Amino acid sequence: MDILGELQVILPVLFCVVLGIIAIFGVRSIGEWSHNNKQPLLSVASRVVSKRSLVHYRHHHDDGISHHQSDTYYYATFELSDGARIEFKMSGGEYGLLAEQDAGMLTYQGTRFYGFEREKDRGLRLVGRS
Repeated sequence: MDILGELQVILPVLFCVVLGIIAIFGVRSIGEWSHNNKQPLLSVASRVVSKRSLVHYRHHHDDGISHHQSDTYYYATFELSDGARIEFKMSGGEYGLLAEQDAGMLTYQGTRFYGFEREKDRGLRLVGRS
């Protein structure tokens, strides 16, 4: 088989693989969104037990110029009154206002973080969506 014949086989297969990967991620995202929407909005007593961040770096070169980018993702783990632990992804602003061992009310829906109100600051919404 010549190179043109190989490309006629490889390109459609590669296209289908990429399309399949995109479809899988799309279906998973829609499934998680739908699952979260079906869950009750809960406000429960909890405390912050840990915080972590994850940084993704990207480097690429364009016309001899090196470009560097990074994305930072923020996570906090909360321990509920029954001992269960739940980790949520959140914005940098929300993350920055939390301290380990803070106690208060956690508001969430499924895997979606809505906010955390510290005990000593009741009435003052510190972290989360309005």
